[in-house]
Amino acid sequence: MTAILHIDASARKERSISRTLGETFKHQWLTEKPADRFIYRDIGSTPPDFISESWIAAVFTPEEKRTDEQNLLLALSDVLIEELSEADVIVISTPMYNYGMPASLKAWIDQIVRINKTFTFDLNRGDFPLEPTLSGKFLVLITSCGEFGFEENGARETMNHLGPHLRTLSKYLGADEIHEINVEYQEFGDKRHKRSIESAYKSIPELIKRITKKLASPESPCKERCQD
Repeated sequence: MTAILHIDASARKERSISRTLGETFKHQWLTEKPADRFIYRDIGSTPPDFISESWIAAVFTPEEKRTDEQNLLLALSDVLIEELSEADVIVISTPMYNYGMPASLKAWIDQIVRINKTFTFDLNRGDFPLEPTLSGKFLVLITSCGEFGFEENGARETMNHLGPHLRTLSKYLGADEIHEINVEYQEFGDKRHKRSIESAYKSIPELIKRITKKLASPESPCKERCQD
């Protein structure tokens, strides 16, 4: 059985393109693989806490020396990291806000990218002391934006601080392979927007087939736990 962690980051409950696409991805996945398990987090509606000075102090305190208050501060982080660790596939459905990610998604990232949990730190590695501890996962980014041209060599490539940021962070999520489904032109509401939506929906079944085929292959890191 495959475990899929789905993170919804839109502040909108209604009229959200990224939410609707994420729900469609889940429905079509379960149509193909009904025995698989989805772990769902609606961080758009219930954002994780922002990290604080006390939170950081707790993280850098050896586990055996933490106070009850520090353990409580890290309780949510522990749960979120456990959900991430269990997942074979991570689906993040999110809008682009002000050319970057919503604050709720950044808060989720900050809660899970954590020393001695999702990465280790060793100065003996020289100028690259951080090393992720998770691997072998697939990351699916489902994004929506009001404008267009955020792709490589696009008119607004340098303004895209959503996809590139998440791709940079993907190694700390344990993602070895990344796929993106994007909807653009939302603010224009014209034929280009309609075509972009149609293309996004059309790409979902094929992407699911590609990922499930790789998960079932003998080379898959989750070969043993992904069997029906």
